[in-house]
Amino acid sequence: MKSFNIFTSFRVLQVMSRSRRVDSSYKTMTFVGESAASSLPIAAILFGALLLLSSLNVSAQLPVGGFLGPDPVEAEIDERVEQQLEKRVEDNVEENIENVVEIATELNIQENIEDNIEETIEQTVDASVEGTIDDAVAQTVEERLEESVESSVEMGVAEAVESSVEEGVEVSVEEAVAATVEESVEAAVESELVASVESDVEASVEESVAESVEASIEETVADAVAGEVEGSVEDSVEATVESSVEDDVEQRVVLAIESRLENEIDEILDGLESDLEVDEGRILKEQWLVMAEPVVFEELTSQGYLFDTVTELPGLGLRLAEVAAPSTFDITQIRDGVLDVVGKDRAEVDLNHIYTAGVPEMVAGTGVMPRAAMSFPSDLDTLDLRVGMIDSRVDTQHPALVNSSIHTRSFARPGAEAPEFHGTAIASIIAANSPEYQGLAPMAEVYAASVFELDGKRGEIASTVSLIRALDWLISSGVDVVNISLAGPPNRLLERALDRASSQDMVVMAAAGNGGPVARPMYPAAYDSVVAVTAVDSAQQVFRLANRGEYLALAAPGVDLRHAQSGGGYAASSGTSFAVPFAVTAAARLSRLSPESDIITMLLESAMDLGPPGRDTIYGYGLLTLGSL
Repeated sequence: MKSFNIFTSFRVLQVMSRSRRVDSSYKTMTFVGESAASSLPIAAILFGALLLLSSLNVSAQLPVGGFLGPDPVEAEIDERVEQQLEKRVEDNVEENIENVVEIATELNIQENIEDNIEETIEQTVDASVEGTIDDAVAQTVEERLEESVESSVEMGVAEAVESSVEEGVEVSVEEAVAATVEESVEAAVESELVASVESDVEASVEESVAESVEASIEETVADAVAGEVEGSVEDSVEATVESSVEDDVEQRVVLAIESRLENEIDEILDGLESDLEVDEGRILKEQWLVMAEPVVFEELTSQGYLFDTVTELPGLGLRLAEVAAPSTFDITQIRDGVLDVVGKDRAEVDLNHIYTAGVPEMVAGTGVMPRAAMSFPSDLDTLDLRVGMIDSRVDTQHPALVNSSIHTRSFARPGAEAPEFHGTAIASIIAANSPEYQGLAPMAEVYAASVFELDGKRGEIASTVSLIRALDWLISSGVDVVNISLAGPPNRLLERALDRASSQDMVVMAAAGNGGPVARPMYPAAYDSVVAVTAVDSAQQVFRLANRGEYLALAAPGVDLRHAQSGGGYAASSGTSFAVPFAVTAAARLSRLSPESDIITMLLESAMDLGPPGRDTIYGYGLLTLGSL
């Protein structure tokens, strides 16, 4: 009978406990140890230890019913048994653990292979970029790489090109972007590959590389993927970058050049305007103007700007200030100073320019009556049109105008002598109402703003200030169309005021000018917000002194026209300013009959083409017609 004493059994349990600690320590050193150890029952270890103990032919004999005390032989035997047992248990436990771990590893390797692939790829892609990949991985990576590189390159190129273009178009943009993209793509692809290869290879390698990965994960996958990625990226990126960079750079270069050209054009225009501004014959000296919304003036005042005269413009929603200045002042510096305070496009600064009435060419004879110059609808005899005009003063006591509805107001400087010839002539063509002379719309209500004054050297002149104040009054009066029969240089304040009027659906029409075929454009007719009108004779030939240019819109009768003469009587004159009343009357009629329509477009589309086909620099869109409107 084989048996163990209590002491011996206790030592066995100690050895087994130590073996379990060894097993626990071993678990942390093996990548699959946790799963294997968890599947090893503690009972199996105990059973193995008991078998080992039972194989030892050692026994302790006790006499029946007594205790003989410590036996030296038995103690020696126990000690030897303990030593041998401890060693054999340790050896057997370690061997059993290795066997169990190996079995558990084989059983669980299929479950963990996906995780091993991901971890192995992440650890090895950065460390190794050499080797080759088999045909299956090459095909898969090539297909997947096209999608990932495309998005990566787009982002990299966009950032690189934007940075490069902003730093300077004058330096070679294409070279800068190419260099930047080359560096950006390398960095972008390197970071992108870690993310893209993980997702792409995870799906593709499972099907095409499963057998090779199982055989040798550490020897093939990492080297193969890294090598193929490097080769594929170089080929793919080279082709993708070449096409995408060319397109992107081309667009950005065009935009940059356009922006630069716009700035240069603005500078050139400013220079040209400055040249015009210093034309002493076209300015009121020692004065400059600023026009803006009231809140802007509050900001200027807080910064120390003082204004001599301030005029409220309620119709325009603006404020106009006049400032005295020394004879040597520079308007460009003043403009820059104001804009530095309030910001660009919030205020307009310019000189007080001078405008002149178109000097009419007086002709002998009685001239052509307005209603005989072209066919007008009969409803004009009864329509109560609302027409505004900016011209000289009107002789409302003339027999042709005494029965007309004309409201007048002067915007010339106080005390200045006001001429009446031109204003009286234009008012009679529009609204004369007498048995001997009928205007185009005898029942029209006319608001006549007088802006001209007599100057000893320059004749009849008007200023920018008087024009803007007159326009504001006409807006407040609610007129539909405005007739302007004067011309002069460009002015920022006048342009701003005309834009405001156009935005309120007011139609403004002006004479093209009588400077001749080679004369430069005259303002306000040349502004986009104004309809420029030229003159033709009864044979539909252009007036010989009429200006020409791209800004011309319409042609109307303006040669040898009969009109009322201030002080009494009638005269005949020619000029582009005498053609404007025809276009103004047509526009005012359409405004009453079709208030929601685009009046200007209707007039231009219905014009009869003259001269070269289409719009030209002589007749614009052609001769004004009203038969179909």
